[in-house]
Amino acid sequence: MVDKVLKELSPEFNKMYSKVGRPSIPPEQLLRALLLQLLYSVRSERMLIEEIDYNILFRWFVGLNLDDAVWDATVFTKNRDRLLEAEVAKEFLALVVEQARGQGWASDEHFTVDGSLLEAWASAKSFQPKNKKGSPPDDPGNPTVDYRGEKRSNETHQSKSDPEAQMARKGAGKEAKLSYSGNLLVENRNGLIVDSRVWEATGTAERDAAMAMLQEVPGTGRVTVGGDKGFDTAEFVRECRNMGVTPHVAQNLARRGGSAIDGRTTQSAGYRVSQKKRKRIEECFGWLKTIALLRKVRHRGTLKVDWIFTFACAAYNLVRMRNLMRSVVPT
Repeated sequence: MVDKVLKELSPEFNKMYSKVGRPSIPPEQLLRALLLQLLYSVRSERMLIEEIDYNILFRWFVGLNLDDAVWDATVFTKNRDRLLEAEVAKEFLALVVEQARGQGWASDEHFTVDGSLLEAWASAKSFQPKNKKGSPPDDPGNPTVDYRGEKRSNETHQSKSDPEAQMARKGAGKEAKLSYSGNLLVENRNGLIVDSRVWEATGTAERDAAMAMLQEVPGTGRVTVGGDKGFDTAEFVRECRNMGVTPHVAQNLARRGGSAIDGRTTQSAGYRVSQKKRKRIEECFGWLKTIALLRKVRHRGTLKVDWIFTFACAAYNLVRMRNLMRSVVPT
């Protein structure tokens, strides 16, 4: 599956690298190495290079012979940044989804959307007033910061380490952390990830990202989308229906004004199936945060976090498709 995707991406790789100068790491090998990092929960690029150096299986998958020299970790990171500047991850995910649809594993009519917070690579100490010029810290390596009694918000404060990260909390009573909003669009047949978005963690990021992903669903037929109570708003339901999407979101009866979903929708058999299938999206987030180690992202900036999040979604699909291949009974 990976060989087929990389073969189709070969024309894009040719555009990324110059024909003059010292030879760089082939992008096919870079992507294979990054896949290994996600699939085997390798914590850093330096540790990944060490494992490729002594692990014969890793060398075979990447495409290195036993006597080939392994790249330096700094050189690997520098070449990886070239991939981050291109739309390789989006195209990689799209080609993997295309393979799944060719096998009949992915639905093109029934979907689920949801979002989750991804903790940014920045500490609470870096969240400081935007226009305040403070005195030099007592300890540059680990300064003492006392913000007790200080009202801090995303409008007045900003992280010095990652300016695009936003303070957000998972729910009432939870601690606020510098985070990004990771969002998924999953088809309901086998729980494969069809699209993904990483946005700044605002109060409406999940619904806005869901609308953006639903607009890119191919085809002109009517589709359904499931979601939790956070999507039960009049604006989201109205915009879905304007796009020809039937919202099968959970009812939020405690909201002021009641649920935006009426009884005609909730009494249908399709609504009950969507509410049952929508729980599969939690399996996707669980794998991305525990196996791919994206609970706390190692990149800074929305574009870079979106790139690695999308590529991890493609890795999840590859694992899921492998399991689907095993479940097929030979005839």
